[in-house]
Amino acid sequence: MHEMSLAEGVLLLIEDAARDQNFHRVKKVWLEVGQLASVEADAMRFCFDAVMRDSIADGAELEIVETPGQAWCMKCSRAVEVRVLLDACPLCGSHQLQVTGGNALRVKELEVE
Repeated sequence: MHEMSLAEGVLLLIEDAARDQNFHRVKKVWLEVGQLASVEADAMRFCFDAVMRDSIADGAELEIVETPGQAWCMKCSRAVEVRVLLDACPLCGSHQLQVTGGNALRVKELEVE
């Protein structure tokens, strides 16, 4: 379950931001998760709650904002939206796609005190 290590990375980012920006409590965390990032939302929520326990973000609400997968089709030379890795181009059916977005996870926003 790589969601646990992702949640640990989120906590490190939060702690760094708290030191830099001098806040003491996190109430809400918005994570932007790409459809192609291979992150299971329910597993991420479970791991987030476990990792944040007894930290600056203990009890923080997690909001997951899903972003669509994006790819460039080399055959039809168009940007297309894809739902999963290895999808075919929805326009021409080609599998010659290069992922251009929607494959990352990032902390989008924090609500802090």
